[in-house]
Amino acid sequence: MTRRRALQLGGLGAGMLAAPVFVRQGFAKEAPIKMGSLLDATGPLGLEGRRMIKATEYAVSQINEKGGLLGRQIELKAFDTQSDIKLYTQYAQQLAMRDKVDVIQGGITSSSREAIRPIFDRTKTLYFYNTQYEGGVCDHNVFCTGTTPAQTVNHLVDYATKNWGKKTYIIAADYNYGHITADWMKKFVTANGGAVAGVDFLPLEVTNFSSTISRIQQAAPEFVLSALVGANHLGFYRQWDATGMKAKIPVGSSVFGLGDELQAMDVSTTDGIVTCYGFYPDLDTPAAKGFVSGLQKFIGEDAKDISELATATYDGVMLWAKAVEKAGSVEAAKVITALESGLSIDAPAGKVTMDPKTHATIRPTYLAEPKNRKWEILATFPDQYPADTGGRCDLIAKPDTKTQFTPQF
Repeated sequence: MTRRRALQLGGLGAGMLAAPVFVRQGFAKEAPIKMGSLLDATGPLGLEGRRMIKATEYAVSQINEKGGLLGRQIELKAFDTQSDIKLYTQYAQQLAMRDKVDVIQGGITSSSREAIRPIFDRTKTLYFYNTQYEGGVCDHNVFCTGTTPAQTVNHLVDYATKNWGKKTYIIAADYNYGHITADWMKKFVTANGGAVAGVDFLPLEVTNFSSTISRIQQAAPEFVLSALVGANHLGFYRQWDATGMKAKIPVGSSVFGLGDELQAMDVSTTDGIVTCYGFYPDLDTPAAKGFVSGLQKFIGEDAKDISELATATYDGVMLWAKAVEKAGSVEAAKVITALESGLSIDAPAGKVTMDPKTHATIRPTYLAEPKNRKWEILATFPDQYPADTGGRCDLIAKPDTKTQFTPQF
């Protein structure tokens, strides 16, 4: 707390003591709305988490500057989960049971989401998971704003099999995100008439990829699909470039570039790696430009690594806020009903609509590759439906569902 803020609060307290009883009672009725945030400011995923934290703060500040919600300000209760599952569960319980927050925005990895989701189901605490992920979550109490494989990986594979060849090698992080995403990659490759030469799953702590690169060389694929995650796994791309393989076998990734890779790595390493996400900072639209400049000004630095992680986080806060206004309440059941009404917002990436059946978003996605530290947009896909989840999840018909569906072959 700054000295200035402390003086402001002190002045408010003195004024309250001198105010008539009915005024003090009026203030008491306008207690802040409590929003919990669980994100990694530090740890292996701190790079991604810090941008999501700032996007959360930015959204809350915009709402509060306009008078808050229902005449009340939003109080943000944030914890640094440090990429530690134990801290995720500890802080989730604290926010839900002790602080009794009205909504939770947070979680980066799928493993963190699955650790805290049951806690919020038990306590009936509304939860927004705002990360690009492997899809399939079907839970009445949970809303997911990040893109899913049917919205992104499908287009990535389609591009690869049309432009690079039919034979691929998959490398992925060794936890549920990597395993399920690899299954989606296999499914989409097969559907496009292709074949998978091999699959490697790598723990998040792995930093030496020489054996993986050797296996890829032996398999001789026409392209590589990567679902590697986190700071340690970035070493693959540098080592791939250093061995001369990048010039021989192209790479498509479901995660690369969501952090500061374009600024921190040599262009020889980054240029040409094709990705597909729900947002890129180089989108040439007023909404995208306005969000990027606004967040940069809010952060106080010329942040260039603004990705879908930031915009999906911002979308999560804004969708919840619009639902609160529509419901006229922060009560979870009423907010869920409002969200299930087909609620839409004009988001940084374009129109984003909450799908009532899946609690995932219908949104535009984009195919792009880095060129000299900027994203060149290769294709635009409007109104992408989360078909990977939508084919099996119907929370309107079966609101008691609390599961995650995985690919079927």
